Amino acid sequence: MKPQFYESLNRQVLALLEGEDDLVAAMANFSALLNDNLTELNWVGFYVMRGEQLVLGPFQGKVACTRIPMGKGVCGTAALANQTQRVADVHQFDGHIACDAASNSEIVIPVRADGKVIAVLDIDSPIFDHFDEEDQKGLELLVKSFEKCLFA
Repeated sequence: MKPQFYESLNRQVLALLEGEDDLVAAMANFSALLNDNLTELNWVGFYVMRGEQLVLGPFQGKVACTRIPMGKGVCGTAALANQTQRVADVHQFDGHIACDAASNSEIVIPVRADGKVIAVLDIDSPIFDHFDEEDQKGLELLVKSFEKCLFA
């Protein structure tokens, strides 16, 4: 059932971003789309690479950390490793940065242009172990479509 859900959501992403070339506008609408369609989230948005740190970008949720050093927390680890980080219990993640105490699980997916990380998509849930392998595959598909629309 989840694969079909993500395929449907992917069609919405492609329609939403068709012809859009402004990164901020695309990130804002992408965040809003995910926030409206995914359940049991307390934060969804982007951190954008600025030098050797991630800086808060468009998001949906409570006030967030503004800057995250590379390699720090789940977001900084995903950016440095250029690899999705899916964390069942953020309180067990070494170096976790608690921007919102209500977050218990998290998934962070790198956003790439020409193979280089330019941002990360960060999604938090108050539910432990909220994101499974199907969510990861589905969300990575959505990010690939985001990249294709903006950078292809």
